[in-house]
Amino acid sequence: MNRSARAFWLRSPGEGEVRDMRLPEPGEGEVVVRALYSGISRGTETLVFRGQVPASQYDAMRAPFQEGDFPGPVKYGYLSVGVVEEGPGELVGRTVFCLYPHQTRYAVPAAAVTPVPESVPAERAVLAGTVETAVNALWDAAPLIGDRIAVVGGGMVGCSVAALLARFPGVRVQLVDADPARAKVAEALGVGFALPGEALGECDLVVHASATEQGLARALELLTAEGTVVELSWYGDRRVSLPLGEAFHSRRLVIRSSQVGTVSPARRGNRTYADRLALALDLLAAPELDALVTGESTFEELPRVMPGLASGEIPALCHRVRYDTDA
Repeated sequence: MNRSARAFWLRSPGEGEVRDMRLPEPGEGEVVVRALYSGISRGTETLVFRGQVPASQYDAMRAPFQEGDFPGPVKYGYLSVGVVEEGPGELVGRTVFCLYPHQTRYAVPAAAVTPVPESVPAERAVLAGTVETAVNALWDAAPLIGDRIAVVGGGMVGCSVAALLARFPGVRVQLVDADPARAKVAEALGVGFALPGEALGECDLVVHASATEQGLARALELLTAEGTVVELSWYGDRRVSLPLGEAFHSRRLVIRSSQVGTVSPARRGNRTYADRLALALDLLAAPELDALVTGESTFEELPRVMPGLASGEIPALCHRVRYDTDA
């Protein structure tokens, strides 16, 4: 079997390269996966690419199959979809999702891959990790029927949350973003859209995912009394100031963090990481989620594409990486 592979590495902050390698012989209980697509999680991966992971978070930010260490050289990523070439008979030939970096072929334990349902195209399955984040966020947020909800920040995570909230009965969902181009994405997802200054207030729940100080301040302003902001943004090594004076205490507002690294306490007793990921893949049967993929390039183009994504020169929600079928 083919043991050659190519992997994308961050050589140093702001500089990436593709490296040739050979895979070891797979051990018992392992599978060899040939990549079809991978996704770039623009928020987290561009922070890594710019070298902005705080030293205090090096351990917490490690990806499951990361090689190297922050700030670099490091092989980082976690949205890979491929076909099993070797392994247990029930998996060979199956399309699977794996939390693996950008690499043409790789060997991992069979338990590390999740079969992609037949109802989900392989090219859409790269969204599984982000939809999984949205699932965990909504377990944390616990929205109720009839809630008035805003999602502030129309990036990959915010749009995924909005897309899932659109399925809740009786809720008012509005995606709030400073970029008017996000209105088309909101329309495709079946939710309302507003610029920050025009957003509807008196919200029972606001999910914040803009990763900006201004966005979080606006999220607090949109709440009704005793409302909750669920904070999904990760700011890397930046400090954030919050308006916690004036009516913050008298209105008894709540700010709650959510992070996909652990299963939400609301479901930790009866759901595993595998359950959560399998649910996210099932939810990807919805074709409207294709609106979250806004760019595509080949694997070999990654050293050029990543700087553009990190700088904002290449605008994207999810940027998809395409691999040659004979990789």
